[in-house]
Amino acid sequence: MAMKMNTNIFQSPKYPSFSLPAVVTTSLRSPKLFTATSSSLRSRSNKVEMKVKNSLRSPCHVQTTHSMPPHKIETFKAMESWVEDNVLVHLKPVENCWQPHDFLPDPASPDEFHDQVKELRERAKEIPDDYFVVLVGHMITEEALPTYQTCLNTLDGVRDETGASPTPWAVWIRAWTAEENRHGDLVNKYLYLSGRVDMRQVEKTIQYLIGSGMGSSTENNPYLGFIYTSFQERATFVSHGSTARLALGHGDVKLAQICGTVASDEKRHETAYTRIVEKLFEIDPDGTVIAFAEMMRRKITMPASYMYDGVDDNLFDNFSAVVQRLGVYTAADYTDIVEYLVGKWKVGKLIGLSPQGQQAQDYVCGLPKQMRRLEERAHDRAKKRPVIPFSWIYDRKA
Repeated sequence: MAMKMNTNIFQSPKYPSFSLPAVVTTSLRSPKLFTATSSSLRSRSNKVEMKVKNSLRSPCHVQTTHSMPPHKIETFKAMESWVEDNVLVHLKPVENCWQPHDFLPDPASPDEFHDQVKELRERAKEIPDDYFVVLVGHMITEEALPTYQTCLNTLDGVRDETGASPTPWAVWIRAWTAEENRHGDLVNKYLYLSGRVDMRQVEKTIQYLIGSGMGSSTENNPYLGFIYTSFQERATFVSHGSTARLALGHGDVKLAQICGTVASDEKRHETAYTRIVEKLFEIDPDGTVIAFAEMMRRKITMPASYMYDGVDDNLFDNFSAVVQRLGVYTAADYTDIVEYLVGKWKVGKLIGLSPQGQQAQDYVCGLPKQMRRLEERAHDRAKKRPVIPFSWIYDRKA
């Protein structure tokens, strides 16, 4: 989720498979987790120096919390029966769901498994390194799922209070997490079998990212939280759909199927979250449009913005530049999503708003036009960024 930043939208270094792609290099460093390595050869002074360095770079997400007025919690309690009838229907029974096994070589048949892996690797050879950088970044983002479930469970009025709560909100959070969990599993196993990436570096990046968490800037407020997830699910649908098309262009039909299947899940989840916000607009148009405007001012950034591999302090920025350059997710896509949500939720047709609500309505409805004027500049900046080595692909450049 988004870090709490108020920089210009086309100067943000953050992207989402989850959001706005990087277009310029900034001096802002994403917080990383560092672990001091004990060694008998290291002097005491070096240990002290490392400890200070680590403490300065550990994630410290100072944010506003519990900003939603207590009486509005009742709004979400009152929505529970509606959620059961209108949101849970977007989940699929486990027995009807695809599983990663369905798309990968079958280890139960040793001879066939060997041949299938060989075929997979032959197809992977035809795919360029920059594509694999994007695919790794998407997979790492999906693998940080524990953080996303945690974030949903910070939202007042909808959280899973016990870890096994029977409320419709809690059921949705757990089941959504279970469906999303397959995405990282599938792409991770594909990458492992492909032999194209340095899996140890990839695995380190996952561990760093989960340990770092993310600064959502949603303030435990489900208005902000569900606007964010609506945007992000559509952004991931766009991103995975783009990787599917690129894979097809490189002649790998099976990889295209993998990416397309993940994109299909994201689209279904987007539908659920946008319906929640649509209902909030019906119940509380003033509060919802104000929250929409606030979330847009804060910018929607990728949950993996604290990405780090132990080597590159600007890993997320550099990954985002590749994503933008390949057209997987661009500044234009970000604008398209804003425009889509404004139309989907009929924001321009809201009436009876307070003065603050009217200001928020004007801001949100005018935002796409403002952003369109900056798209070409963003694209040009991304094209001018130099190719750099990525540890994920054995320090080859992309």
